[in-house]
Amino acid sequence: MTFTEVAFTSYPATDLAASRAFYENVLGLKPAMVLPMGEGKGWIEYELGSHTFGIGKADGWDHGVCCALETDDFDTAVAALKKAETQFIMEPFDTPVCRMALVLDPAGNKLMIHQRKAGH
Repeated sequence: MTFTEVAFTSYPATDLAASRAFYENVLGLKPAMVLPMGEGKGWIEYELGSHTFGIGKADGWDHGVCCALETDDFDTAVAALKKAETQFIMEPFDTPVCRMALVLDPAGNKLMIHQRKAGH
């Protein structure tokens, strides 16, 4: 298993509109992707050089700040983490553009394992 980059860093928003106003109007970030997810919920990505910073709000999203490591072999990474008895907060799942799983490191920090699908 190889990790190639930090895929993204994300912050949860308690008030998505207020967070978005801060990042866009105060800091001047430009959204690269906006994914509405219902009233007051959604996911916004900002491209910063080769890095992506995201903010979001969704039901059940209470895992706090998260760093996502990009892997070139998602299945091998997940298998190695399971073999090491790593605690999974979110089991592996697919989205239209990627595969992800959320684990805890020994200090209790959240770490996303991430692999983009071809073409993304």
